[in-house]
Amino acid sequence: MSTFVTPNEPVENRLLAALPVDEYERLRPGLQPVEFSLGEVVYEFGGQLDYVFFPTNSIVSLLYTMENGTSAEMGLTGNDGVVGIALFMGGGTMPNRAVVQSAGGALRMKAKILQDAFALGGKFQHLLLRYTQALITQISQTAVCNRLHAVEQQLCRWLLLSHDRVKADELIMTQELIADMLGVRREGVTVAAGRLQDAGAISYVRGHIQILDRQKLEDAVCECYRVVKDEFDRLLG
Repeated sequence: MSTFVTPNEPVENRLLAALPVDEYERLRPGLQPVEFSLGEVVYEFGGQLDYVFFPTNSIVSLLYTMENGTSAEMGLTGNDGVVGIALFMGGGTMPNRAVVQSAGGALRMKAKILQDAFALGGKFQHLLLRYTQALITQISQTAVCNRLHAVEQQLCRWLLLSHDRVKADELIMTQELIADMLGVRREGVTVAAGRLQDAGAISYVRGHIQILDRQKLEDAVCECYRVVKDEFDRLLG
């Protein structure tokens, strides 16, 4: 992870952009731009959190890893949210690991600055709590989707949620990382991606996924995507 000198302008994180000007200006000195690389670990299971991160054009996956090393995604965060909710929910450490799914930027804030700002109440606290509620919905729906729906539907949900959080139609993602996110074998990802490619929805070549026809993904996805999107829109506008 590399850092830069000046804050990103305009504000590219939706939570921060929703703040009143005075609240954002109060927080702004404590925000430091950073750049994430693909596959970078933001924090490990049970690790002490020193910062929270507000992604701007990166996506961070929340993963649970079993003792045998297999992983599955619980949820993902992009420019709609914040990574490290334990710091304002009182936990201090997270029960999962966070891995960069799509490389890009974020704004980080020291734990103490965040906790002091949260304690003041106001719009900042309100937005963080509403985001947490929306994230809980996403995590719950992901568990249901992974249990009940086909790999192709899961992949469509994952692609649409990712597409909502970046401004480009191309996602750079290895097959192995996709399999880890969905908690399935790589062969299953190959078959599902091949079907979507044959349908003209995506192009998938050497870790580069190009979304060619979003409507076809929406036609093929299960109801889980809409449940999550509707709840985010309801709570965060």
